[in-house]
Amino acid sequence: MFRENMHQLVEVVRKTLDGPPMKETQFSFFQMAYVISGTGIVQMNDNRAFYKEGAFILMNPSDAHAFDISSTTELLLIRLNSSYVKEYRWKSLDCLECLLYYATRVSGCVMQCKSDMVRIRKIVELLLLQQQQQNDPYYQDLTMHFVNALIVIAARNISMMKPSNLKPNSDQRIQEIIRYIQNNIYDPQKLKAATIAKEASLSEAYLGSYFKKQCGETIQQFIAQYRIRLIEHRLKFSDKLINEIVAEFGFADESHLNKFFKKHRNMSLSAYRKTVMSAA
Repeated sequence: MFRENMHQLVEVVRKTLDGPPMKETQFSFFQMAYVISGTGIVQMNDNRAFYKEGAFILMNPSDAHAFDISSTTELLLIRLNSSYVKEYRWKSLDCLECLLYYATRVSGCVMQCKSDMVRIRKIVELLLLQQQQQNDPYYQDLTMHFVNALIVIAARNISMMKPSNLKPNSDQRIQEIIRYIQNNIYDPQKLKAATIAKEASLSEAYLGSYFKKQCGETIQQFIAQYRIRLIEHRLKFSDKLINEIVAEFGFADESHLNKFFKKHRNMSLSAYRKTVMSAA
């Protein structure tokens, strides 16, 4: 498998694909790909999805991907290295974390909102124009603003997606419960069954069976897996100390967090971080 690296914080690259299927590639960075033109299939890990003009595709560093091209494909690639990911924070919305969490679970285009597809296309047009003006003293600043706008729009569209196990005919209430859990994942007190049931206007006894019927897993399993993935990204994409992660997610102490993590990943927090660092 070919592994591609980058050294700048952000790279914007225009690329044309043609000919036989590309070899499977894995990145050391996070990437967003906009399909300027062309059709084909993108394979990410074990999933395959059709793409066409206007598709906006996310590629996580842990994903193995390849393009099977039906017609000549032109892409605009927006690449973010680990340092940019570590430094990226918003006061009101952690957009990049949303992308990082869901990127491994989404195949194909992430756009759900038609008006946002228009916005993405306009921003891509501006980025393409920027490529012709790299000597402009404000080139880098403008590029970063456009890239950040893409991150926010992609994060908003991903937030509209339903969990993979959610039934197609699920009602609005289960989606509201899921959003409540995601919005309060850092506060264990708000994740208690009694509190969630009250928010959803359900009895605590009914909440468990209702959630499992709608999502195919227990509410405790859903919360645990969501927390684990976010903690994994803290270990992989941030310089936070273990005790800082303990405080952020409301664990009693480092031992408590380690026990929780080891139960789900069969290794300690420090061992996971070492494994990730050695693979980078």
